[in-house]
Amino acid sequence: MDALRRALGGLLALYALIFLSFALLHAGIAFGPVREPVIVPAAVVESLCAVATAAGAYGALAGRAWAWDGVIYAHAAALGGVLMGILALAFGDGGGAASALLNWYHSTMAVVLAAGLIGAFYVSRVRR
Repeated sequence: MDALRRALGGLLALYALIFLSFALLHAGIAFGPVREPVIVPAAVVESLCAVATAAGAYGALAGRAWAWDGVIYAHAAALGGVLMGILALAFGDGGGAASALLNWYHSTMAVVLAAGLIGAFYVSRVRR
């Protein structure tokens, strides 16, 4: 279980960087040719997801007593943010920003966060 905790912690650190990158993109900062329209609510939600996943990564990688709870909460919070983004794009509230990159980003993050949440719940069930 220690290896899974470290693996999920490393993935959460990676997710934090991805969320931070997309928060910067939605704040209007371009990475070379990659640009996204400025969407302030998306930048705020992605920043919060970055903070949540970074906190979960810290707990998991530092071996804190709250590590498993942090992993679960980080995955759940980030998944909630991604689902809000999916709904915003589906209902046309994304400022006309339904690009292929955003669709890929939301669907990929939803799948990996759900898988991580399932793994964390499994471990929390087995640990007892």
